[in-house]
Amino acid sequence: MLFSNCSSFRFFCSHCPSSMLHSLPKHIIKRRMLSLSSANMEAESASVLVLCGKSNVENEFALSLKSNNVLRFLDSNPVSICLHSEIRNLHCDSEGFQVDHYMDVLSTSQFGRFLMYSPRLGSTHDVVSHNFGELPIGAVCVADVQTKGRGRSKNVWESPKGCLLFSFTIQMEDGRVVPLVQYVVSLAVTEAVKDICQKKGIQHLDVKIKWPNDLYLDGLKVGGILCTSTYKSNKFNVSAGIGLNVSNEKPTTCLNATLQKLTPVAHELQREDIMAAFFNKFEDLYTVFMGQGFQSLEPLYYKTWLHSGQRVIVQDKNDNQDQVVENVVTIQGLTPSGYLLAISEDGQTCELHPDGNSLDFFKGLIRRKLA
Repeated sequence: MLFSNCSSFRFFCSHCPSSMLHSLPKHIIKRRMLSLSSANMEAESASVLVLCGKSNVENEFALSLKSNNVLRFLDSNPVSICLHSEIRNLHCDSEGFQVDHYMDVLSTSQFGRFLMYSPRLGSTHDVVSHNFGELPIGAVCVADVQTKGRGRSKNVWESPKGCLLFSFTIQMEDGRVVPLVQYVVSLAVTEAVKDICQKKGIQHLDVKIKWPNDLYLDGLKVGGILCTSTYKSNKFNVSAGIGLNVSNEKPTTCLNATLQKLTPVAHELQREDIMAAFFNKFEDLYTVFMGQGFQSLEPLYYKTWLHSGQRVIVQDKNDNQDQVVENVVTIQGLTPSGYLLAISEDGQTCELHPDGNSLDFFKGLIRRKLA
């Protein structure tokens, strides 16, 4: 998750059938042998990226991607590419992301169907953003641990085991709505958690959205969203990253820790279920968003965020523009451009912008008066 106080958003088998070894490249076989030593397991697992798909179409694409060797990585450590079909029958780390379970729960037609998984990776966001043109839209990269994750404004993204860490690709043509897609992503996360709790018949975890891109539970931060975009060939290539504390209680708290306090029966949410539920929800919400605009999602979004009726202090320049004065305004919602809509004590409507210097968006807000 995004650790706001910092500044700058065992996968290998211990036993492999000989027939399976013959089907793997020599450098993969060597890594498998080294993994027999527990001391080497963590280091070796850092350099593997597993490709797979929901259907034969995505699996054929995975084979092509591996064969053509076109993926680029910013991490200085070499990355070995392998197919999930090559390791499906191996005895893998039970704590690692369970690809088969995820695919079984996934029910989308586009998003999340092509998956890249690594036990240990520099940054899932870097993988999708620097390989955007080589990947299908909706492709996702997930890791058990990140070593170089980042959040908003280059803040450090804490990525311990137990945290759900994934990034995926979106492509859009209308630049006016690109800033709003992070709100659709945030809403899909909260709806996914709600949906899983309902299906399991367990206590609802009331995950809330802190504008613009943080997720909170019981007053503590449990996740964050990072969306970046580039413009190419008349389209906006958006890379969306999500970090959500599922089983890791540090650095703040996590979903399962809260769940244990709410119910006497032992229940645990799984990362695979949450990510599949996220894409199932996101695909539906994104379809509504692109067809009807974000306004159609606003009622649900406002039920989920923390800010309706919130009073905040904003900064204004005095008439001589030589002194900053502070005033209190009340948040009403979002403007069409995705900033905060507020009303001042004298009844003036305004749009709130962050000053760009604070880690907390609600410190140093600047207002722009609306006609």
